[in-house]
Amino acid sequence: MSQLSRRKFIITASATAAGTLFAHGCSSPQSASNGSNSPTAAPAANVSSADAPEVTSAKLGFIALTDASPLIIAKEKGFFAKYGMKDVEVLKQASWGATRDNIVLGSEGGGIDGAHILTPMPYLISTGKVTDGKKVPMYILARLNLNGQGIQLSNTYRDLKVDTDSSPLEDAFSKAKANKEVKVAMTFPGGTHDLWIRYWLAAGGIDPDKDVSTIVVPPPQMVANVKTGTMEAFCVGEPWPLQTVNQDVGYNALTTGELWQNHPEKAFAMRADWVDKYPKAAKALLMAVQEAQIWCDKDENKEEMCKIVSKREWFKVPFKDIIDRSMGKYNMGVRQFESKELMQKYWRDNASYPYKSHDLWFLTEDIRWGYLPPDTDTKKLVDAVNREDLWKEAAKVIGQEAMIPASTSRGVETFFDGVKFDPEKPEEYLKDLKIKKV
Repeated sequence: MSQLSRRKFIITASATAAGTLFAHGCSSPQSASNGSNSPTAAPAANVSSADAPEVTSAKLGFIALTDASPLIIAKEKGFFAKYGMKDVEVLKQASWGATRDNIVLGSEGGGIDGAHILTPMPYLISTGKVTDGKKVPMYILARLNLNGQGIQLSNTYRDLKVDTDSSPLEDAFSKAKANKEVKVAMTFPGGTHDLWIRYWLAAGGIDPDKDVSTIVVPPPQMVANVKTGTMEAFCVGEPWPLQTVNQDVGYNALTTGELWQNHPEKAFAMRADWVDKYPKAAKALLMAVQEAQIWCDKDENKEEMCKIVSKREWFKVPFKDIIDRSMGKYNMGVRQFESKELMQKYWRDNASYPYKSHDLWFLTEDIRWGYLPPDTDTKKLVDAVNREDLWKEAAKVIGQEAMIPASTSRGVETFFDGVKFDPEKPEEYLKDLKIKKV
């Protein structure tokens, strides 16, 4: 991004400064492109004409996963309209592959401008690694959540009662391979779900590239595929792990907060050219998403949030498959517990802040499994894609300056198996891992 574009964005004055009210700001926004009315509309922000977004429209994609809630709530509750973005469309995507393809197209080509997205994807798209070499620069504007994913096993392995320790599956998978191909599913190569299940398997001595076959299945199709015996295990975000248990077609080995407590997960990302062209509009979108994250993270709003996202135009999933995990209640099928610490977080514990150290871990893991070359300049790549500077500017405007951390690194991270990732020494982390491609 040019220094001129950065300055243009940063000098955008506070949207809460005294000024002229947008005439459209007090109207009720539509909940989606279907034109339904929102339950409530956020009061319009005071925005001067000088601070008005360059455009009032944007197309944002989402997958039917609970961590898409901030984008959906920003639409339903009128937060986009509050900051002048009255014509935002939040559009359901069939898969992460479709999200990628539509980002490459851009809205002018019939696609989308940004999305609720797996954190590594903006990097893989920016480098052309998942787009047949076509590089489409992207920016990560915010993290959308921490925690909230799950690794599930079919009922074939229920008696093993596998949890964070995957080692009991080594012998079970070996025996199963005598009769069929042992498949484990994730949602996108090099994405978060792929990296979670790979880490978990490898920690138990199972090579995800030799001992099993990894396949790609879109999140909404996961439960149906395990029901038909297509795969033995899969990793996906809520609400599909809970639905697996509720439909009694499998059980949850773990919720990913048990793998790495308060781990980063999805991001709010946009095409870099869109942000560079419309810096004020990008800032307005980011402020709306941040405000929606704050709303989603309040315990008193959880039930309403789950009712909204369960609707046909969003997830088309029963409320009962979403609510428990959103409240920190875990029926794993073979064990039960409650934990506010392991549940999905949108704002608390700096959930929204896009720590560069976290992006560095994802890139290091993508190198580990061959998705990125070993000579990738990860620091340069993170600095190009991660726009934590924009996050800070937006947070200041909405009165959340106190939430800005002192560092772009959260420091050393510790995983369930005792392995530590020091963002100052990613090469040492990679060197010490026993199962890897590099």
